[in-house]
Amino acid sequence: MGMTGCATAPEPPQYTGPVERVVVQKSQRKLQLIGGGQVMREYRVALGGSPVGHKYREGDQRTPEGSYVLNWRNPRSNFYKAIHISYPNERDRHVSRQLGYRPGGMIMIHGLPNYIQSESMRRQYLGRDWTQGCIAVQNHEIDEIWRMVQDGTPIEITP
Repeated sequence: MGMTGCATAPEPPQYTGPVERVVVQKSQRKLQLIGGGQVMREYRVALGGSPVGHKYREGDQRTPEGSYVLNWRNPRSNFYKAIHISYPNERDRHVSRQLGYRPGGMIMIHGLPNYIQSESMRRQYLGRDWTQGCIAVQNHEIDEIWRMVQDGTPIEITP
C-alpha cells in the first residue's frame, strides 16, 4: 500500500554547472549568478556614490550600464579581491568623446577596502553606496563569486 495525500513534490535538482552570466540590477542593488537558466546565487551590492544613470565620464561615481565581460582578476588590489568589468567598450568610448569626456575605466566587482580591519567599520559599509563606480559585495561573497565565475563570463548591468 503506497502513501499518498500529505506528500510534497521533491525539490527540483539545483544546477551545479558553470556560471553562464552575471546580472546586476542597479535599482534593486542585486547581483545574480545565472546558470542553467536559473539564479544560482544572489548578493546585495553597493554601487558608485551617484548610481543613477549610465557612466559617461571618469570621476562621475556612476556604475556603467550595458553588456560587458568579466575579463581578468586582481587578487592584490586595494580592495579584497577584484574582478575587472570590460568597461569602457567601443560605444562607451565613442559617446564619452562626443560629450567631451574621458570614459574612465577600472570598473570592478570587489570586496571591502583592505585598510578596513575592524568589524564595526565593515558594518558601516552595509546598505549604502560607497564606491567610485564599481560593484562591491562583502568579502565572503567575493570569495564565492571568485570561485564560481570564470574570466570571460558575460555581465549585464541594468538600470
